[in-house]
Parts: sequence; structure tokens; C-alpha cells
Amino acid sequence: MMKKKHLMAAAAALALSAAGVSAAQAQAKHKIFLSMSYIGNDWQGEAANMIKAMAASKTMADKVDLQVQVAGPNAQRQIQQINAMVQAGAKAIIVFPISPTALNAAVKNACEKGVTVIAYDGEITEPCAYNVAIDQEEAGRVTAEWLVKKLNGKGNIVSITGVPGTSVDTLRTKAAKEVFAKHPDIKIVNEAVGMWSQAVARTELSKILATRKWDQIDGLWMQVGCYTANTMQIEAGIPEDKLKPCAGEGSNGGRVQMLPTGTEVEGANGTYKPMAAPRISYASPPYSGALALKLAVAKLEGKDVPKKTVLPLPVVTNETIKLCQEGTWDEMKAGCNAFKPSIVTNPGWFASIFSSETPEIGLNAALVGQPEN
Repeated sequence: MMKKKHLMAAAAALALSAAGVSAAQAQAKHKIFLSMSYIGNDWQGEAANMIKAMAASKTMADKVDLQVQVAGPNAQRQIQQINAMVQAGAKAIIVFPISPTALNAAVKNACEKGVTVIAYDGEITEPCAYNVAIDQEEAGRVTAEWLVKKLNGKGNIVSITGVPGTSVDTLRTKAAKEVFAKHPDIKIVNEAVGMWSQAVARTELSKILATRKWDQIDGLWMQVGCYTANTMQIEAGIPEDKLKPCAGEGSNGGRVQMLPTGTEVEGANGTYKPMAAPRISYASPPYSGALALKLAVAKLEGKDVPKKTVLPLPVVTNETIKLCQEGTWDEMKAGCNAFKPSIVTNPGWFASIFSSETPEIGLNAALVGQPEN
């Protein structure tokens, strides 16, 4: 009888010990919030998928309790949400900021309470914040210079910008216009806000084309929308070899359009035939938010993290476009930069998903939010 009691006591002690370990493990997780502003485009959805996949990866799942909130394109609401996150015990906040300056007071308050704040893609200017992004001015400058060269320094161009108020849109547009201003024969004849959305780009281009014909446009500078612009030209009966040069985003559909004419690509509904569309395609890599999460965890673990992480700018032209056959890491390391439409059915999805800094996430992460491991 005594032996049985001892065994029961030992079992109870083990159960309590296991419960204690489980509770300790749960308590050890870092409460991290994702604060998203505008989400009405493919890039934002893809970036959110990659952040969620990073949080679920083997290296992070036992460390991160990720909670997601969306403020929309409303700075005051994002401020309120950040303040609430701090009150809720956030250890870190990953944020796509609607403004580089409007959130500064809330971010400073968070920092003073020991919360690590890291912005991705868009910038926060509060000195205590960390930032992860490409050089947005370089993106605007490089693409504008390509378009000027393509047009031999002369022509009418249409400009479709991004989400107003964000540092991303402001810096890209400023840099591009500085390039165009150096060439007096380059004229921006129409400009519209595109919200980084293929659907919005189609709407805005349709408005422009109600008063201006395609033959009155020589080129396009579009933060997002080159895929749509090419599609609209084909719909209007413009031959493939007469498509207007377009400097714009790294959407997969747009990159597939860049492949040489005569190339047969497996599409979602049969064979897709590229059109050698004259393009320069760049991207803010959608893995930037996932890297921000990884850096936040490193900071919480006491490691040194740079205040500003500048990501390499992925640039693809007709000369460097290369199709991935399966979408594996090895292919991407070897230089492929576009996916078959049979693999990626959404043409607005962004193709620049590879980084040696984030091996935990890849194609499945970008598509459906699942980590590689």
C-alpha cells in the first residue's frame, strides 16, 4: 500500500513538473504584434503570409506568440493600436507604417516602456525604431533612368504612384521625378495614385485612356501595374512588338510577360505565351517583414541588431529574366526570378521571395503562409 502511495506521489510530482515546464515554455514566448496599415494589394498579403510563416517555423514557433492587427490607411487608428499593443504586454511590434512620422510619438512611448519596434518596407523616423527596407530612392531612380534610356530621352509618360503618405511612395516618386526633370523632353502627361494594386492601376489607366490614346503615350513608370498595362494594350489590339516600355513592380505575371516571344510556359489553364514586354522589374522583397520579425527576436534575446537594414534591390530586365521550373531554393540561388503561372496563379503576386537571411521561408510561405521547415 505504501509503495502504491509513493508511486502515486511520484506520478503527481512528475505531472506537476511537466505542467510547470509547459507553463514556463508558454511564458517564455515573446508576445509580438504585427501592425499592418494598408492591406488592399497583393504585396501586403504576401508579406503578411511570410511573417506568419516565419513565426511558425521550427526556429521561431517556441519563441514567438504572434498577434496581427490591421489599422487600414488611417494613421490615428494605427497609433491607437500601437498604444494598445504596449498596454497588452507587447515585447516587440513589427509594423508596416502608414506614415514615416505620424507614428513617432506612439513608437517613442513604446520604446520607453521597453518594447522593440521594427518597421519593414516603410520607414519610421523616430530614432528608437529599427527599419528594414530596400533603398526606395534607388528604386525610383534606377527605374526612371531605365525608362529615359529606353525612350532615348524623349517622350510622353504616364506615372502611377503608390499609397500616399508612406515613405515608400514618397521616396520612389521623388527620386523618379528628379531623373525626369533632368530630361526636358520627357513629359509626365498623366499621373494617378495606384495604391500598389493591379486593380486600381487598371481603373486609373482606364480613366486616362478615356482622354488620351495609347499612341499618345510613349512609356509608363508604375510602382505597380505594368502587368495590367501590358494586358490592356493587348486587349486594345496593340501588337506585342509595339508594347510601351514600362518601369515597374516585380509582379510574377509581369515578369512572365517579359520572357522571349515564342517561349511556351505552363499556365494555370493551358500553355501561356510570353510577349517579350519591354520592362524593368524591381521589388521591395516581401520577405522584409519576416526578416524584421527574426531581428526582433534576436534583439529580445540580447543580440546586437542594426538600426537600419538595407536590403538588396532586386532588379530584372528582359536580358536577365529567368524562369523557375519548380520554385526551389536551389533554382532561386542560381538566379531564376519568375515562376510558371501553373505554380503561381495570381499574376499580381511578387516573385522576389528569396533571401539567404530567411531560409525558413520560401514559396509555400509566400503563397499560403507555411514555413519551409
